[in-house]
Amino acid sequence: TVLLEKMAEENQTEQVTELTLVGLTENPQLQGPLFVLFLLIYFITLAGNSGMVALIRSSSQLQSPMYFFLSNLSLLDACYSSVVAPRTLMDLLMEKKTISLAGCTAQLFFFIAFGTTKCFLLAAMAYDRYVAICNPLLYPAIMSHRVCTLLVAGSYVLGLLHSSVHTDFTFSLSFCWPAKVNHFYCDLMTVLVLSCSDTHVNKCLIFGLAGLVEMVTILAVLVSYAFILSVVSKISSAKGRRKAFSTCTSHLAGVTIFHGSILALSFQPRSSDTLCTDKIFAVFYSLVVPMLNLLIYSLRNREVKNALREFV
Repeated sequence: TVLLEKMAEENQTEQVTELTLVGLTENPQLQGPLFVLFLLIYFITLAGNSGMVALIRSSSQLQSPMYFFLSNLSLLDACYSSVVAPRTLMDLLMEKKTISLAGCTAQLFFFIAFGTTKCFLLAAMAYDRYVAICNPLLYPAIMSHRVCTLLVAGSYVLGLLHSSVHTDFTFSLSFCWPAKVNHFYCDLMTVLVLSCSDTHVNKCLIFGLAGLVEMVTILAVLVSYAFILSVVSKISSAKGRRKAFSTCTSHLAGVTIFHGSILALSFQPRSSDTLCTDKIFAVFYSLVVPMLNLLIYSLRNREVKNALREFV
């Protein structure tokens, strides 16, 4: 009996080389319509955000720090969506949804890296709006090209470092058969569930590091907007207040949608429907939000629309 148990344990902890993704749905009737929908969303996201980057880099009207950050946000959204969308689309057409361990590692690394970078970049954009409204005379000096480049580079460095920690600690664990990820991509928590090792340290890192990133970046945005509101409220004319705050509305909407979906996912009550809800939220912030950002920043921005008319 002891020998059999030992053999079973060895078999269970045998080196895992590939994982199986459950996917969004196992209903074949939904897979076709979902493929068409996600293909359309991904095409709009990729073409639109790439076009936004090209427009900002080529237009003389869009050379302020705000548009430098926006071009980097558009590039980040295109990359963020590309980590998940191509694999999801392919799996919707395939019966066997397997991914190599190396592929899963890469997907998890870049998903966390781009997501974390986006958190810090949105915080940097809030600081840019704070300087523009609260210190307009010093704005060109404070937000020089060098400072903007450092803020963007710092966002990427912090994103890569944060991702490296989680990826290294996750894939140093042993995984059990059957290695079945109950998601449509390699999500951190669903991958940890497959481990035969003790994941206490990993969960502490998620709570500590990811929580710290979310708290610090949201706090930076809230403090920036608290100062902005303080300054705007002192402007006597309603037209002046609207003009001052008009440059912030798109960014505020983008921050609210992105962080709101993450917080809603984090604090939702745990139940039997949690996994299904997790997938819906994941579709929203990984595929839909990058497309919405494009619409928010282009349709509500007069300078972008004018530059687009000239470009066309």
